[in-house]
Amino acid sequence: MPRGSGPERERRYEHVEESARERGESAGRAEETAARTVNEERARSGGSKSAIRASTQDKSSGERGGQRSGKGSGGPAYDQLHEEAERRGVHGRSDMDKSRLQRAPGKD
Repeated sequence: MPRGSGPERERRYEHVEESARERGESAGRAEETAARTVNEERARSGGSKSAIRASTQDKSSGERGGQRSGKGSGGPAYDQLHEEAERRGVHGRSDMDKSRLQRAPGKD
């Protein structure tokens, strides 16, 4: 846990670390992700002596929602689209790629 942390930041750290572990990150990577997130939020709130511009003026980690995580173009994952198509009863969904699932009938 980063230095100068109160109970709220400790809970946030544990939540972020647990979420990272659930996504399949290693223990070390999960700890790093949690520490970076909490430190960025601390810098944003003025609790840090020095902070980079991205920590104080850019979107918060919550607003950003993984936009810079290197996970491709964004949007729902193939598995999510396939499950949605299954729920809607789309015929031939198993043979469709991600772009075809996105255009499947009944999609808004």
